[in-house]
Amino acid sequence: MTVLPILRWPDVRLATRCMPVGPVDDATARLAADMLETMYAAPGRGLAAPQVGVLRRIFVMDTTWKEGTRSPRVCIDPDILWMSDTRAEGPEGCLSIPGVTMQVRRAQAIRLRWTGLDGKLHEQELHDFDAICAQHEFDHLDGIVIFDRISPEARARALAEYET
Repeated sequence: MTVLPILRWPDVRLATRCMPVGPVDDATARLAADMLETMYAAPGRGLAAPQVGVLRRIFVMDTTWKEGTRSPRVCIDPDILWMSDTRAEGPEGCLSIPGVTMQVRRAQAIRLRWTGLDGKLHEQELHDFDAICAQHEFDHLDGIVIFDRISPEARARALAEYET
């Protein structure tokens, strides 16, 4: 496994909608392993392929590893099927926008469908931090970063903080 370089905003690839991965093969499995290695080394809780310069619809996440239990998830060609009406606003950071935390409003629960490394479809309802992390990484696949999820005033403040 290899730790890959993480792109920093405003790299244009972070604003690009990704293409589907398609059938799972050895190259996909290697990419997923490298992305997990990169995420853990960063250290983050999620990482999307465009953050490492691969414009494909795949992300990895592990929301529990910092508490001592690893539970890696590899989501290939994911789709959010449903979002709860209940929203929560909380702090979010991004490995591609280091040093800046922004208050982002997200659905507290989602239903996510994805292809796993086993090539099979998986579907699960995610809640709270798992749901927020998945939404954040899913956004990356559509070329959306957390700067795009906040008010213009908050964005101006966050940009000033990021650029200093």
